[in-house]
Amino acid sequence: MNGMGKVFVAAALAAMVSAPALAEKLMGHGKVIVTVVNKADKGAPITVPQKDLMVKVDGKTAMISHWQAARNPLQVVLLIDNSSWGSLGTQMNDIRHFIRTLPADAAVGVAYMENGQAVFSEPLTKDKESALRGLHLPSGTPGGSASPYFCLSDLAKHWPSKDMDARREVIMITDGVDNYQPRYDPEDPYVQSAIRDSLKAGLVVYSIYWHSMGIPGGAYFSSTGQSLLLQVSDATGGVAYWQGLSNPVSFQPYFKEMEQRFGEQYNLEFRAPMYGKKAYKANLKVKASVPGAKITAPNRVWFMPPGAGEAQ
Repeated sequence: MNGMGKVFVAAALAAMVSAPALAEKLMGHGKVIVTVVNKADKGAPITVPQKDLMVKVDGKTAMISHWQAARNPLQVVLLIDNSSWGSLGTQMNDIRHFIRTLPADAAVGVAYMENGQAVFSEPLTKDKESALRGLHLPSGTPGGSASPYFCLSDLAKHWPSKDMDARREVIMITDGVDNYQPRYDPEDPYVQSAIRDSLKAGLVVYSIYWHSMGIPGGAYFSSTGQSLLLQVSDATGGVAYWQGLSNPVSFQPYFKEMEQRFGEQYNLEFRAPMYGKKAYKANLKVKASVPGAKITAPNRVWFMPPGAGEAQ
């Protein structure tokens, strides 16, 4: 092989070796809402300095670019399963009280799961009494929600506000059973799609288990629905609430904790190495080294390439 040939081969090998390294140097970015709770004294503030925070994306240490107590606008949507038992009427006063006690500048809306869509009775509004006019008992129609995860995806894709700076909180009231995939499957495609759409839209999803009509299978399907709701909440940084396999006596303790958590949220933004040039769902770990601080963060993030904005 002549000199020129050796140079060509060396250059080709160098390109092959450096290509993965160049791809790995591409820095993606993500943003999430994180909740910081004082384990020793719930309700009392606790400070977590940025230097005491550790963030990893797909196992790679991330650079934190923004960490600040959340003061951006709060938007809350109650997403109620329209196939729920009429006994949900026992919780209506708790729901009304929760809506009325949200901060004055918080926008709220009530939507019902109907045939795979999130159907609002009234527009998203800061006028709490106006929002309450949209609150009514579910129809109790078996299968009326199709799949609660279809409805969550629909809400994520058609969030009723264009304010990209707002904190978007969802409270699902449902049994969580996917009627199209009633047996537990951690890779349920409809659940995975709902998680992906929620991450893209920046939703924090809470849920309250409430048994619906027309679902056979008793305890097995109840626990299946609860497991799927937990999966969605863990992925988005929310909390899944239930009381065994029966309906809770009152929603009031759950709503009280949610209100507290809204006041303990932080905005977190970070950069980390990524592969490729397209946004994707990545694994996320957030830890704090401050004694007494409990971090609730999404375990997934919509990870975007440089220059990409928030996808809808």
